[in-house]
Amino acid sequence: MIKRTLYFGNPAYLKTANEQLVIEVQSTGETKSEPIEDIGLLILDHQQITITQALIAKLLANNVALITCNFTHHPTGLLLNLDGNTLQSQKFQAQVDASIPLKKQLWQQTVMAKLENQAAFLQKEKIDNRTILKYAKEVKSGDSDNCEAKAAVYYWKNIFPEFLEFKRERDGAPPNNLLNYGYAILRATVARSLVASGLLPTLGIHHRNQYNAYCLSDDIMEPYRPFVDKVVCAIVKMNGRFLDMTPNMKKQLLGIPAMDVVIDGQKSPLMNAVQRTTASLVKCYEGENRKILYPVFLE
Repeated sequence: MIKRTLYFGNPAYLKTANEQLVIEVQSTGETKSEPIEDIGLLILDHQQITITQALIAKLLANNVALITCNFTHHPTGLLLNLDGNTLQSQKFQAQVDASIPLKKQLWQQTVMAKLENQAAFLQKEKIDNRTILKYAKEVKSGDSDNCEAKAAVYYWKNIFPEFLEFKRERDGAPPNNLLNYGYAILRATVARSLVASGLLPTLGIHHRNQYNAYCLSDDIMEPYRPFVDKVVCAIVKMNGRFLDMTPNMKKQLLGIPAMDVVIDGQKSPLMNAVQRTTASLVKCYEGENRKILYPVFLE
């Protein structure tokens, strides 16, 4: 079953009763409830939302990723369960003990999967993808030749209409705002699955940053990024230059965890595919498998 993404963008009081999330809407006084076991991501996007400690504890016990947004409505915080898997210490140890050659092989697979998905997306958009496919074939262990960065130059130059004069910069002009929001949703989805699989999101296979608590999430989300790009490109086609975030755009981006992908030859919601990816990563760390399962675009 796919877990739901719940978004709160208005003043509300959130509490719990009988394993339910109870929502008291401030403007109307209306009360609604949702089963906590159905929730995967919960996004708090208003400065006047109050949430009880009892509810936070229950959400985390059910492995809900709790995301908070700042006054500009951008996701800035992520709260995750610390005890997501019954064999956690054993899996942590396998992750910590992973050899450098293994990590380099896993990163090679990850970059190849990302570039192949970028190429598939360009093909769907009827954009020449031969440059990206060439780089995908040239990725070495650990991506020592930095094919990922070389491919990115071509990819970002061609993905959006010329009139946008797009440059991929975190704080750059739209549609960077839409990409950032979509990637934040994706990052939380991946982090949630890593914890559920018994892994530490902090300990990456490639990304290393002492100030980043989600290095492994940033590694594993790479092949999933083109699925976010697809949603953002659809928004750009509908809205042209008018790309300041609207409720409708936000709704489309919040649908990312439920969008269909193909993984291991089967159609699956993205959130479920991420769970299969993180489970396969555990098997690589434990020596049972040599390959991470990653999604591909629907034919």
